[in-house]
Amino acid sequence: MADSTMGTSLSLPSGGIVFMLSGQGSQKPGMGADLLGVPEVAAAFECASKAFGFDVADLVCSDDAERINDTRFAQPALCALSVGIAHALEARGVNPAAVLGFSLGQIGALAVAGMLSDEETFALVRRRTDLMAEAADAHPGAMSALLKGTDEEVEELCERCAQGQVLVPANYNSPGQVVISGELEAIARAEEEWAAMGKRASRLKTSGAFHSPLMAEAAEGLAAYMEGVSFSEPRIPLICNVDAAPLSAAAAREHLALQMTHPVRFVQCVRNLADAGAGAFVEVGFGGVLANLVKRIDKELPRECVQNESSFNACVETYGAAGRE
Repeated sequence: MADSTMGTSLSLPSGGIVFMLSGQGSQKPGMGADLLGVPEVAAAFECASKAFGFDVADLVCSDDAERINDTRFAQPALCALSVGIAHALEARGVNPAAVLGFSLGQIGALAVAGMLSDEETFALVRRRTDLMAEAADAHPGAMSALLKGTDEEVEELCERCAQGQVLVPANYNSPGQVVISGELEAIARAEEEWAAMGKRASRLKTSGAFHSPLMAEAAEGLAAYMEGVSFSEPRIPLICNVDAAPLSAAAAREHLALQMTHPVRFVQCVRNLADAGAGAFVEVGFGGVLANLVKRIDKELPRECVQNESSFNACVETYGAAGRE
């Protein structure tokens, strides 16, 4: 588990806003379609389309659930929406004090924090997406959310049910919700034993065992790709999934590669940001998954999800320049 002292050097303006970028699994046909007329959102989708070689806006406007759930299509769509919304909010005076991405969202967060340009970010997403898809094809696996258990119970379950196969905690989402990742048979054994304990499990809409050793080849490929990528220092703190601490340009390559095979420590990230003075957590993306996790971590923390025209306008009215006058 992450040390609770991580991130103690982080200090934010009192009441500062944290932008949270959604991760894979929250995608759905039609997501963000009513925001495509917003210039910054449209520009992000155009940039993603150039990087991936297909019309990403057309994808989200379609009703093809099978296609959008494929890693190769889900990731560009989710990243384009999150980056576009973040840029659009900033253009209207909603300025984040920090940024936190969940898994894929951490890549999009590089653009929001100014560590990479949008073009560089989507190029990185494409390489990461291809590598993850290749690893998932070569090493079939799955992910499952285990509910109403402690971190220790889940960790012990993984040890018992692995039986020589890959089975590890992948996402520490909230108290009482830990996602496991691993080989299909091992995941099935864990779900069966979890059910026998009177607890519930839920398979995630992912096409591979992400944040597990089954992604080792993808991590190696990403590390090689990033040797040619130049990262700038962040203009606002970007909190890393791996250690729940601010990411520096010098550590970016190592940590972004480690993220492929290591768990997302979302609970600790949120707690460190709250301790540092964060006053509101605004998910920029779709589905509200991260906003709901923040509620489970600390129900007193203000949180919301900006995912369509009405929520976008409400956020601008509340946190934009005019709303602060």
